Amino acid sequence: MSNQILIFLLDTVLGLFSLALLLRFYLQLLRIPYYSSLSSFLIAVTDFIVRPTRRLIPGLGGMDLSTLLLAWLSQCIIVTSIYVLQGGNLGANIGSTFSIMALLALVEIIKMTLYIVLVMIILQAVLSWVNPQSPLAPILDGFTRPFLDVFRKYIPPIANIDLSPLFALIVIQLLLIIVGNTQLEIYTTLF
Repeated sequence: MSNQILIFLLDTVLGLFSLALLLRFYLQLLRIPYYSSLSSFLIAVTDFIVRPTRRLIPGLGGMDLSTLLLAWLSQCIIVTSIYVLQGGNLGANIGSTFSIMALLALVEIIKMTLYIVLVMIILQAVLSWVNPQSPLAPILDGFTRPFLDVFRKYIPPIANIDLSPLFALIVIQLLLIIVGNTQLEIYTTLF
């Protein structure tokens, strides 16, 4: 029972920190303005570790690689700790076990990214009906525009209703199924 509590706490705390790092990475990548309270919060929560890491790992083409690497490393810690707490043995084949853990952490980052986009699209759709002038609207629009523009190119609005979020959500759900199956296959090689 104590292992379950440790797993829950570790997954929650480090998972939320990884989410904050990933959101910071995407807000910087998509050039979302920093004047919002969300951006300020993400910077305040993650700056203590991102600034020193930036000195070691420079950005590349507008991407903050240090923030992305930190999100991946926190997922590596989560996956490895859960494996050990569930009775997994790092033992003799430690190199291959760590490479599998690194791959699982990458899959978790991809899954978390898909969930971020899914939630952002749903929030944007709800806010467009309830309060289109919300302070969150520009952030959500800037975040979801690159994903929705792919569908808007081929699917015109019908009676002034934009159906691109619906199709984007369907594609994201399909991708989540693929990622979940990939994650399951990796887990079966581990156990």
